Order: sequence, then structure tokens, then C-alpha cells
Amino acid sequence: MKFTYYIKDKILNIIMYFIMILLIMMMLIAFKTPISLIIWILITIFVFDIAIILTDFYRKKAFYNSLLSNISLLDKAYLVLETIKKPDFYEGEILYQALYEINKSICENIKDYEMQLNAFKEYIEMWIHEVKIPLSSLVLISHNHKEKSILEQIKRIEAYVEQVLYYVRGENAEKDYLINEVSLKKVINNVAIKNKDEILANKIDFLVDNINTKVYTDSKWLEFIINQIISNSIKYQNKKTKSIIKISTYEKDAKIILEIYDNGIGISASDLPQVFDKTFTGLNGRSNAKSTGMGLFIAKKLCEKLGHKIEIESKKNQFTKVIITFSKNKFYEVVK
Repeated sequence: MKFTYYIKDKILNIIMYFIMILLIMMMLIAFKTPISLIIWILITIFVFDIAIILTDFYRKKAFYNSLLSNISLLDKAYLVLETIKKPDFYEGEILYQALYEINKSICENIKDYEMQLNAFKEYIEMWIHEVKIPLSSLVLISHNHKEKSILEQIKRIEAYVEQVLYYVRGENAEKDYLINEVSLKKVINNVAIKNKDEILANKIDFLVDNINTKVYTDSKWLEFIINQIISNSIKYQNKKTKSIIKISTYEKDAKIILEIYDNGIGISASDLPQVFDKTFTGLNGRSNAKSTGMGLFIAKKLCEKLGHKIEIESKKNQFTKVIITFSKNKFYEVVK
């Protein structure tokens, strides 16, 4: 709050003060009051007027500066009333009461919104679990009747249903994941089994090296993350060469590094910085109708929730390498 702005706001009051002083001088002169007394009266009025203005300014300045400063520091500005004292001047009390009513309304709306969101989330999760049962039955029927084209479409539906499930779970991660010591070999085997039909059909060399290690993570979430990466490797394989997917681990700087390599069509340098962006498909996605641009976005989101780091290195028409870094921090043992 600046004094110049305060004076501009009070300019009408100041003009009224000067008119009042002028009228008082005229009355004192009319009643033949001694000049010395008139001067002392004017000085007294002037001093008290200045004192009133300064007192009012600094009292309001303390409140408004505190209000504006705290608003700028808070992530949720509507909670600012919790950080300031109730003002002792009438205008401030009106503002304080108005902010209280606004804050109350916002909190009630947020609570209603959260309840609706949680209800919707619970419904989506229930729907996903229910729809997976007939999908699994359709997979078995297709296997028995050797309907390859139908099986492929069903698996695509399964993949999209799973994406929805983990996207919803990622919004309230603290309730949905459990950190434990997990065998990478077991997780990778589960992913390989899930994708075995596509791996065999495309004659892909699926190689693993040094995966007999354990990390602290959520096994289901990690399986989903790795499955998204393997699905992309299969989807974007280079038809001109023998396809290879290689998974390996090693330790570096007290961290466990998981690398997933493929010799597919790669990612262009211009697309690489955006591959984790929501719904981003890039040049490869635009040439592939199966791409939604959500898989890597959800994978990165889940990695962040779990405290893992995920990166991608790639060269167009040469290779793509996804690197997931697991911390060996003992904190996870406490959480477990």
C-alpha cells in the first residue's frame, strides 16, 4: 500500500478539510479574533489532521500489506484468512467478512467437487474391473477359435481399459500403491507373458540381462509402466530389420538402473522432449492410428508418484532406450 495512492483516494476529504479551515478563518476574522490566536488554532487543526491521516494510513497499510503478501505466498490463496488478524477498522472488517464468506463458499464447493470426483473414480474402477471379466472370456474364446484379428482388437481394448484404470489411480496415488521389495525378474516375466503373442507373431528377439535384482516399488504399477514401454517397442518396430527388445539392469551411484532397448523406428529429435506430454503422439503417432499419446504420460506420472526417474534416449531409424532409475533409499523400507 503506497502513501501516494492513499492520498489520491482521500483527495476529496482533504479538499473538504481545506474548505472547513477557510470557513473557520473567515468566522474568526469576522469576530475580530486576535491574529496570534487564529494562527495557533490553524496550526493545531493542521497538526491533528496530519496525525489523523498518518494514523489511518499506517493502520490500514499493515493489514493490506499483510493480506497481499500472504496471498502471493500461498498456493491456495483462498485460505489467506487463516494467516491474517482481523482488522480493527470498519472498511477492513467489511473486507474480512466478505473474504470469510467467499472462503466458506469455495471450501464447500471444493468439498462437493471432491466427493463427486471420488464417487466417479470409484465407479470407474468398479466398471473397469467388471468389464475385464467379459474381455478375458473373449480372449479365451478367440484363442480357442484362433481368431487372430479379433484377439488383437480385444487386447487393444484391454490395454485402453488398463490405461484408464491407472490414470484414475494416479490422481489419488497415496491410497492405491504399496511400496515393497519387488523382484524385477518377476515383473518382467509377467510383462513378457502378457505380450508373448505379439512377440512371437512379430518374431521379436526378447532378451534379458542381469535382471535378478530387487527394487523398492509397487509391483502392479511397475508392471503397467514396463508394459507400456514394451507395447510401444512392439508397436514401433522397424519392419526392415530383425526386431530386438533388450532389458537389462546395472547399479550406478547407489541407484539401480533399468534399461529397455529396442531397435525400432526411433523418435525424431524434435519430438523427443515432448514424448511424456499428455496426448502427444508426434510424427510416429500420426502415422500410426493406434497411438493415443497417453501411455508414456501415465507411465511418467506413476514414476513420479513412486519416486522413480524415467528418461528416453532415441535416434530416428536406429533405436529407442527407456531408462528407469530406482533409488536405494532406505526410506522405502520404513514405508514398506
